[in-house]
Amino acid sequence: MTRILFYVQHLMGVGHVFRAMRIVKALTAAGMEVELAYGGEPIPNFQDNGARVHFLPPVRAVGEAFNKLEDPSGNPLTDEYRNRRREMLLGILSQAEPDVVITEAFPFGRRQMRFELLPLLETARRMQPRPVIISSVRDILQETGKIEKDRDTINYVRSLFDHVLVHGDSRLVRLERTFPLAGEIADKVLYTGIVAPEETPASSAGETYDVVVSVGGGALGRKLVMAAAAAKELSILRDARWCIVTGLRFSREDRAELLRLVSGDVVLRDFLPDLPSVLKRARLSISRAGYNTVADLCMAGCRAIVVPLSDGIETEQIRRAEILDANGLAETLSHDMETPQEIAAAITRVMARPAPDRPRIDLEGAENTARIISELAAGRSVAGYR
Repeated sequence: MTRILFYVQHLMGVGHVFRAMRIVKALTAAGMEVELAYGGEPIPNFQDNGARVHFLPPVRAVGEAFNKLEDPSGNPLTDEYRNRRREMLLGILSQAEPDVVITEAFPFGRRQMRFELLPLLETARRMQPRPVIISSVRDILQETGKIEKDRDTINYVRSLFDHVLVHGDSRLVRLERTFPLAGEIADKVLYTGIVAPEETPASSAGETYDVVVSVGGGALGRKLVMAAAAAKELSILRDARWCIVTGLRFSREDRAELLRLVSGDVVLRDFLPDLPSVLKRARLSISRAGYNTVADLCMAGCRAIVVPLSDGIETEQIRRAEILDANGLAETLSHDMETPQEIAAAITRVMARPAPDRPRIDLEGAENTARIISELAAGRSVAGYR
């Protein structure tokens, strides 16, 4: 049986945790044994999906500052806290004796966690037999604009990793679109397809809405939620049934303001455990353009308006939205169009067009990841995923 140590750390958003758990489910379904080292705060609806979960002392980002870390009580990380996490992680590695070690995001992200990841990877490389070491990344990266930072990433990949699994469809976007030095590690890069939710048969059962507004965790979704709520009365879908999913980090004060804005048939939820199924029954989705949201949209097949997060720093969602728009897969609004009037106008445009043709996209990223890892653990070639 193939044994896997999978490291996952969330600092603010939780989308990549759910992507990782979809992968874990495919790995365990394929008969692999997964040890999951989980370093973030607990989140609702987290499921182990067959993995043995090791909860490290939690770490989170300070506000929106990803380069500053704190413990759950809001205290800056101490050397003792870092040492405790590092020793726990090395203990998990020693006990698991994995055939494969996977780091989610690192070294393309999670560089704040080098204090424990570098010792983990260096120790793994000295093990006999040595595990296959893999970086697991989404298809579109946050662009740094700093060549020295990208050079450091290349050096880490070259010295510590055997492969980089890019969870995207290479026909839509390749790694070099957002990582300019990708050509230097082309021999290590493998494309898995998009890690989408499991496809379920179309059904009228469950919650059913015409329009679903969602913003992921909600930390940076307030403006879109408020604009979409106000757009309802201005739109051709004013009499339709809407569901607005605010996210778990939507404040009580913002919810009170939202209640003053909504009218007609509107349901407010802070979280939908089965968003993909709800979207499959919907006529329209209005959302950000995060990885999991787009994966859900591609699986659901409904019409979509995406408004990428744009805070002057974030680039990943902007690039994703550009690609969706260019391929006719969604109507995209820029951040300066995040108003009730523009959203209402976009609803008119998107509802006048046929539903997008998304079946041509490779949505078997989780299953393909399991196949790739099985082959790599057995020492076989996987050239077909380049």
